[in-house]
Amino acid sequence: MFFDWAAQPFFTLVTTFVFAPFFAAWLASDPVTGQSLWGYATGIAGLVIGLTSPVLGAVADAAGPKKPWIAFFGVLLVIGSAALWWAAPGTPGAVPLALLAFGLATIGAEFATVFNNAMMPRLVPPARMGRLSGTGWAMGYVGGLVSLAVVLVFCAASPETGKTLAGIAPLFGLDPRAGEGDRLVGPLSAVWFVIFTLPMFLITPDVPPTGIGMRRAIGGGLAAFGETLREIRRLRQLGRFLIANMVYQDGLVALFAFGGIYAAGVFGWGTIEIGVFGILLTLTGTIGAFVGGWLDDRIGGKRVILGSLTVLVLCCIGILSLGREHILFVMPTGPMVGGAGLYGHIPEKVYVALGLAIGLVAGPLQASSRSLLVRLAPPERAGQFFGFFALSGKVTSFLGPTLVALATQLFASQGAGLAVLIGFFALGGFLIAGVKTR
Repeated sequence: MFFDWAAQPFFTLVTTFVFAPFFAAWLASDPVTGQSLWGYATGIAGLVIGLTSPVLGAVADAAGPKKPWIAFFGVLLVIGSAALWWAAPGTPGAVPLALLAFGLATIGAEFATVFNNAMMPRLVPPARMGRLSGTGWAMGYVGGLVSLAVVLVFCAASPETGKTLAGIAPLFGLDPRAGEGDRLVGPLSAVWFVIFTLPMFLITPDVPPTGIGMRRAIGGGLAAFGETLREIRRLRQLGRFLIANMVYQDGLVALFAFGGIYAAGVFGWGTIEIGVFGILLTLTGTIGAFVGGWLDDRIGGKRVILGSLTVLVLCCIGILSLGREHILFVMPTGPMVGGAGLYGHIPEKVYVALGLAIGLVAGPLQASSRSLLVRLAPPERAGQFFGFFALSGKVTSFLGPTLVALATQLFASQGAGLAVLIGFFALGGFLIAGVKTR
């Protein structure tokens, strides 16, 4: 469970709430270009992960232990995250540096997660798998919440006032006009990961070694990979589940990647507004993950997934209906004026409410997908199947962000990019509805 706590700040601080909006608003030439570039970087990293994770998972199963793989990819996460500090506004090459560092860290984080998930079948009996997955996901949300609170209270300040959310000057003399509080989230995520993965490395039992060398493990892993491919074609329910997971995870990746960027572009939110929004969303996400894990063991992961996808479709439609001066597409709310306070305008309040609903169901959706695969896959081949799970979640994960980027660019509208995601969640729900589970 501490691995989720250790890895989540990268996704909370860098991918969603702090560095991504900072990139779009400060580094890119304009928010539309920033959203497009961030989408392409997310898509390319997802393609790399998707195409290679099943093979590496098969090799890891042949070798046995998963912790060495977690350590290797954890190093990539640490290096990529730390490098974001040097992506300063006005610095030559800041945009490509930020995109390359983000891509490297994303690859490291996602691969480390694949091998951490593959350790789960040996830890609890199947009847408790939902609670293990849900509680781990909830701990991840809490880790993201605590790290985000630290950034907002002590590090990230408004360029206009020079003060953090707590009304104090940022620590270490961080200059808000140079975005130093926003850039600090990269090194912070790296240090956080190193410290809080130690309990997993020191305490959690690993898969025992098989006793074969790496060369034989690679050969055996590739052979097992081919066998698993043939087996998936025979296991129609598992195959349909993996396709459904591929579709709705694409939408979820894009939704998280662009949520903060969308708010920054449409409402002009800065780090403080987006950060507080992230804290509120993470609180509902934590509650949702805990409750979702309990529901998973009671009513089954499939029903939890379907309910979550229904809420996501409705929330995306609701967000699409918002503008700076209207809600529900045509209902006017008056212009946004200064001095109204935090989320002082009706469209902002509605956006926050919809975000809280998204947080409430995102955790159960991901945790139940993970636990459902654990129940379906043979424990001795968990690495391979979680590789395919990552493949189904990543091989086309470039598609969601890329289509959002293309729609945003073609129509010069951030709303056009969001409309793409409704189709992903609806199609994923249709596919998962046809999966027969015990």
